[in-house]
Amino acid sequence: MKFQDIQKVEVGYLNTPLEYMPNLTKEIGKGKLYVKRDDLTGLAFGGNKARKLDYLVKDAIDGGYNALMTFGGVQTNHGRMTVAAAVKYGMKPILVLTGAKPDYCSGNLILDRMMGADVHFIDTTALAGLPEPEKSEKTSAFLAQETAKIVAEYEAQGIRPYNVPVGGSSLVGAAGYINAVPEIMQQMKDQGIEAKYLVCGYGSMGTFGGLWAGAKYFNAPFEVVGIPVSATFRGRDQISEFIGKLSAEYELGITCTPEEIRLETGTAESPYYGVGYNIPDPVTQEYMALLARTEGLFTDPCYSGKIFRGFVDLVKTGKIPEGENAIFLHSGGTPAIWSKEHLDAAQELFYGGEGLFVHKA
Repeated sequence: MKFQDIQKVEVGYLNTPLEYMPNLTKEIGKGKLYVKRDDLTGLAFGGNKARKLDYLVKDAIDGGYNALMTFGGVQTNHGRMTVAAAVKYGMKPILVLTGAKPDYCSGNLILDRMMGADVHFIDTTALAGLPEPEKSEKTSAFLAQETAKIVAEYEAQGIRPYNVPVGGSSLVGAAGYINAVPEIMQQMKDQGIEAKYLVCGYGSMGTFGGLWAGAKYFNAPFEVVGIPVSATFRGRDQISEFIGKLSAEYELGITCTPEEIRLETGTAESPYYGVGYNIPDPVTQEYMALLARTEGLFTDPCYSGKIFRGFVDLVKTGKIPEGENAIFLHSGGTPAIWSKEHLDAAQELFYGGEGLFVHKA
């Protein structure tokens, strides 16, 4: 089936703006820099997952499911948007989160609960001290075991959960980002934009894989560059295989070798993905502040802030050649700014020093 023939619903708003960033461009001083505002997809504060959920929700409805169940870390942005999509289409929202239950509910998690999501915490901390590969094997087995129990419990109540994969990154979900490419190309044409690089996040592969496949299929004028958001990112062989499956599934007629995949991680001393998932990172905070003070745009500390960090560094270091224009795909995620751990870490950087004045009577 050709991907253009797949039916979808409208979870969020598409044709998101493609904007020039004049102040950031002036500050960096190398080429013209643009932002594709997929943080403005609308649903539950927006984010890139809306494009995937358009197709995933339609697939769930067609399959007769009455619940959406998805997975992720405690502050998952994808989870928040999946919960909102479930609510919008009258389905039960279920989250299965890897990690201990936090003592304090904040950020995405409180939004999930506000929308009425059932939240299951899968606490694997007891396995943390095991050596690899035993740790990974036992963790995966435990997650699968507990998920099967959760599904069985809902099915016994007449609830049929549709399994939305981590990040919405299935062949169905990735169709959303294949279709994003002609949207971007049309905006570039309409605005007279020439840009040879599109920098996006690389995590569960769906966004990057869809964009890469779409760029090749539609002969886009830009190269898609991925910024891994975690140290445990999937290798080039895996994303190449995923793109091959996309091509076969949707009759794209394209090929992809691992050597064609461009992922940029920074240096060993200063990786773009920071110190770990959802762990406050002062360098990422500085880059978040850079975009905020130059363009009034906000990124999050888990994903889009790291991607922006990589985007800027590629321009500054010449990995995006000097004078070439580039687009930053803003994937959203801003509610994570208000998670307790990141608010605590931001106090010293943003709530001290110059610019704060107290006037007393």
